[in-house]
Amino acid sequence: MFEPVLTTQTQVEHAWRELMGPWSFGGHSVWMMLVVDDRPLPHLTEISEAEDPPDAAHVDGLTEILLGLERDVAPGLRVAFLRSRPGKGVITDNDRAWARSLYAAARRAGVPCEVVHLATRGAVRPIPADVVGIR
Repeated sequence: MFEPVLTTQTQVEHAWRELMGPWSFGGHSVWMMLVVDDRPLPHLTEISEAEDPPDAAHVDGLTEILLGLERDVAPGLRVAFLRSRPGKGVITDNDRAWARSLYAAARRAGVPCEVVHLATRGAVRPIPADVVGIR
């Protein structure tokens, strides 16, 4: 059973590596992991067909989802996001735009957000908030 303790960014990155494996990705997705009491809940949520960064309405929708999850499912949760896509592990403008939107939705919902990660063929790497212009 997969039940790591997630108290540091390194532990979150290792969890994503374990979950995403060394595989390639045929499409663009965003994955959401909820963390309660420093342990991930046993369910990942995938947002598929996530090539283009979300517009304001989609960020609003994600904010509402996070608010509902925190209120109704797992009070006190933290959220971890990972963007997966085909191609090389270089962080692109679209990756940065996705990360910026994910950080923004979590911030607006008042939900602590772990460092957003990017998964590409054989690689998982962090996209820290300061890389996307968030302080």
